[in-house]
Amino acid sequence: MAHIIVTGNEKGGSGKSTTSMHVATALARMGWRVGALDLDVRQKSFGRYLENRRAFMAREGLVLPTPEYRELPEIDQALVGPNDNIFDMKLSAAVAELDEGCDFILIDCPGSHTRLSQVAHSLADTLITPLNDSFIDFDLLARTDPDSGKVLGPSIYSEMVWNARQLRARAGLKPIDWIVLRNRLGAQHMHNKKKVGEALSSLSRRIGFRVAPGFSERVIFRELFPRGLTLLDLKDIGVENLNISNVAARQELRDLMKELKLPEVTPDF
Repeated sequence: MAHIIVTGNEKGGSGKSTTSMHVATALARMGWRVGALDLDVRQKSFGRYLENRRAFMAREGLVLPTPEYRELPEIDQALVGPNDNIFDMKLSAAVAELDEGCDFILIDCPGSHTRLSQVAHSLADTLITPLNDSFIDFDLLARTDPDSGKVLGPSIYSEMVWNARQLRARAGLKPIDWIVLRNRLGAQHMHNKKKVGEALSSLSRRIGFRVAPGFSERVIFRELFPRGLTLLDLKDIGVENLNISNVAARQELRDLMKELKLPEVTPDF
């Protein structure tokens, strides 16, 4: 069976689609067969990223390692029973189709609480939650006391992950490996950065996730999206001499792939 990686965060602007695209493409570049689903039926940022990639390759006559993207299939209403959920059926059908020919399936969830997102989290072998490095985004994971910063309790999103874990346990599946990714880390605001780090470390022990450094804020990510490219594609399009920022960004991606600890995956880029 394919190893399912889910990127989930109920707040927008955390870098989910950028993370999804770079993880999926990195795996494809390592020779793995990778499937891709975007469950954000409105924005489809991950899906559009991959569409941009296919369009760029067609224009330039290039062939780049690319995940196999699928839209959620239509379901005949006549097949939906009184106790069935059509969204469950759509997601199950898409995953089953990709599972036949893929080693990994990457599912990008919307930045909101939906039925599709709930089901996807219960399918996750690996869950990546990108988080901007601030207490505004920390609120996604837990409620804190505004004066002391003490964690008061888990958020609705953390409770959803807990429920997904319970569902997997009852089904006899292995536990979700949950990684919270600290995106947009910067050299400034060191005091706040330290406080966020301490809060994440404390919370990780309480609700069971691993903390990993993600991607810094860089202009290159905004420039790559329209062409559907990733950091690993730059040399293929003729960029021989990477600047310091690009080299640092590649190292961040390499560190992330190592931190995910995916089965049999050793980053070689």
